[in-house]
Amino acid sequence: MKTCLKCRCGHHIASRDVMQRRTVHYGKANYVYLKFRCSHCKKLGELYVKPEDWNDNLFQVGKGEITLAEQKRFSHLGDITFDELRTVHSELEGLTRIPSNLLEE
Repeated sequence: MKTCLKCRCGHHIASRDVMQRRTVHYGKANYVYLKFRCSHCKKLGELYVKPEDWNDNLFQVGKGEITLAEQKRFSHLGDITFDELRTVHSELEGLTRIPSNLLEE
């Protein structure tokens, strides 16, 4: 089941991007046909969505999987710095096996 509509470039398609929407019959199956112009890459695209998967909420951006508690915790951490990235990268390079405490999760 689809949760949102995306262009081939990976960006979300909003209802304002849709140029044409109609139901088409292909063999024994029906589909909702969308023709759109991506607001990010500006390319034309087409999508066929099964009618049972179709609803107008597909144009809404998903909220993601983050909980409210996680969102609060991450907001206090601040941005990831270049030094932090470099530290993690160097630690991963020296890693020869997955630590046993991570295998248990």
